[in-house]
Amino acid sequence: MMTTRDPSGGRLGGRVIFITGAASGIGAAIARCCIAEGGSAICADASLNGASKLVGALGPRALALECDVTDQHSMDRAVNAAFDQFGRLDGLVHNAAAPSLDGTVVDLSEEQWRLEIDVSLTGAFLASKFAIPLMISGGGGAVVLVASQFGHVATGKAVAYCAAKAGVVHLAKAMAVDHAADGVRVNSLSPGAVATPRLLQRWPDLETANKNLGPAHLLGRIAQPDEIAAAAAFLLSPDASFVTGTDLLVDGGYAVR
Repeated sequence: MMTTRDPSGGRLGGRVIFITGAASGIGAAIARCCIAEGGSAICADASLNGASKLVGALGPRALALECDVTDQHSMDRAVNAAFDQFGRLDGLVHNAAAPSLDGTVVDLSEEQWRLEIDVSLTGAFLASKFAIPLMISGGGGAVVLVASQFGHVATGKAVAYCAAKAGVVHLAKAMAVDHAADGVRVNSLSPGAVATPRLLQRWPDLETANKNLGPAHLLGRIAQPDEIAAAAAFLLSPDASFVTGTDLLVDGGYAVR
């Protein structure tokens, strides 16, 4: 992978980035950041309508695709459709997330457990399985798997989420070992609480979410999606050319408490 900035402008100038779970929240922020940094964004999501609305605002360097990250045939089709459209693939961000449900191992159904694991962990496996060979064919690339601070520390009644995100962190490390010689860097990115629509599953509004969750972070607040997107752009870019096999905690100091 190139270790200097592309002359077309921005840290991601000329690069094509495939993003799962791109229709809203962190994924949408990463897509916007990719465009702002000179790259192209493939906005893949289970909601084609949501991805299409985002792409309408991003312009011609963005492409909306429908995909189910838990289905290998769907992921294969989506990744190859992106490659056919742009003729290259330089980066992958796996950001798709399940609608996490509270529960201990006693409370959760097997179906709820499998959904969390399938979307977060198996989804990361499948997206990487089909994207990495295309990156290698172009000389290399960068993979960013979105995990969580709960891949490092645990919280109550979130066994499936904690287990899935810890698996994502270690999957990235193992993939980094396997593909360093191919010119593919692999890292995970672990946000703390972020002001996205997901928080509205628990809290009536983001202000209330911040009031309740902010004090758990050393910085006293939750993150904005653009702050997570900036970290993803760094890991995808030549600025991180000597960074692989690591987990970047962007959690406002949550995990050090």
